[in-house]
Amino acid sequence: MTKRDVPPRWDRKMQQRLARGEAAALGELYDRFASLVHGLAHRVVGDEHTADAVTRDVFAHVWQHPDSYDPRLGPLRSWLAALTNRLAVQRLRTTETAALARGGPGTAEELERKLRHASVAARADYIVQLMPTPLRAALELAYFQRRDYHQTAADLGVTDDEARRRLRLGLQLLATAHDAEAPGAPPGIGGAA
Repeated sequence: MTKRDVPPRWDRKMQQRLARGEAAALGELYDRFASLVHGLAHRVVGDEHTADAVTRDVFAHVWQHPDSYDPRLGPLRSWLAALTNRLAVQRLRTTETAALARGGPGTAEELERKLRHASVAARADYIVQLMPTPLRAALELAYFQRRDYHQTAADLGVTDDEARRRLRLGLQLLATAHDAEAPGAPPGIGGAA
């Protein structure tokens, strides 16, 4: 089992350890998910310094409110992604609204469009990270290396039909990035929160 495939039992135990106030549990959680949290935050807010601040806010929230995560509702990873998205969008909304109030460029409508775009982009990143390796590899070949399904099949050592299946499924999963209510989606990732 890979680090990415965290069993639900681990999620429950982690939540219990955090609820008991075990600092080591927070450290373990941070080690496992800090790069995910920071990457999603950076995708929304667009700069390193603010992404660092959002990452600190996420883990501070987890430490202060460990009971806000319910393992019965889904994986801890998804909950952290949703929390990150919500806090990053709040931070972006606050800073951009303040800039508008000071007479900065743009309008409230442009701000909302920017927030929706950032949220969808973060959700797409999350979906790609969770995608099984064969699907992700096929999409990367097709998108980044501009391979068609024949070339993708040859590069992956699979049949043309299998390459088409992988590409189709990968694209179907990515299409859910626009759907805030996609089945199995982390809550709050698709919308501007």
